[in-house]
Amino acid sequence: MPAVVEEAPREPILTLPVALTAYIALLAVIHLRVLLPPELENWTIDVFGFIPKRYDSSLLNLQIPGGAGAKVWSFVTYSLLHANLTHLGFNVLWLLPFGSALARRFGAVRFFVFMAVTAAAGALAHLVTHEHAVAPMIGASASVSGAMAAAIRFAFARGSFLSFSRSDADTAAKVPALPLSRALRDGRVVAFLAVWFGVNIIFGVGAIGVDAETTSVAWQAHIGGFFAGLLLFALFDPVPRVRSDAADASSRDVSDRI
Repeated sequence: MPAVVEEAPREPILTLPVALTAYIALLAVIHLRVLLPPELENWTIDVFGFIPKRYDSSLLNLQIPGGAGAKVWSFVTYSLLHANLTHLGFNVLWLLPFGSALARRFGAVRFFVFMAVTAAAGALAHLVTHEHAVAPMIGASASVSGAMAAAIRFAFARGSFLSFSRSDADTAAKVPALPLSRALRDGRVVAFLAVWFGVNIIFGVGAIGVDAETTSVAWQAHIGGFFAGLLLFALFDPVPRVRSDAADASSRDVSDRI
């Protein structure tokens, strides 16, 4: 009687947590606004984009669509709008590795709140540095930057998704995070920070401001979101901390290869 050989279940080529899939789908659906008539699309950007001029008390007679409500909701809603498919695609591309790990670690509710908080932090940084700007800022890059910053708190720990000895996706996303003070002494984290800040300051990729005549880079918003993700990570993280001395030992990720 011939033996029956059972095949091991195959891992899907690309698996994303439900929370991240829903977030990307939301961005894609909202981007369909580009199919609206130009007047309505511009109105949407004015109402839901982040415009620092809204908060300029010296211009009491300036009429900006959205009224008082937009002063509140635009701190988050701007991050759901994108200028074009390239802008949207670039943000989604960065979210795939870092946002996926973070969504698995945080769960849906924490993940969505985290993305909103880092978006608001990015908007605040943009407001402080562009006090009188009229051009609406749009784009998810502040939240993406926050997700990247939060993810590096555990990305290089042994068994995590950027380590040489990574585990499966769910396990890799839930390894204990390094204490912030320890993470900032890790050469890999420092190198990541240096490259990230260098790219953002020199090239200013990501979230952009849009008006009728110009397209400019809102790199200060990226930095605001990044610092919020780095510093507020512990408030959202459900995985228990490890002692600093234990982290020193567990974070040494040396390959067994010769």
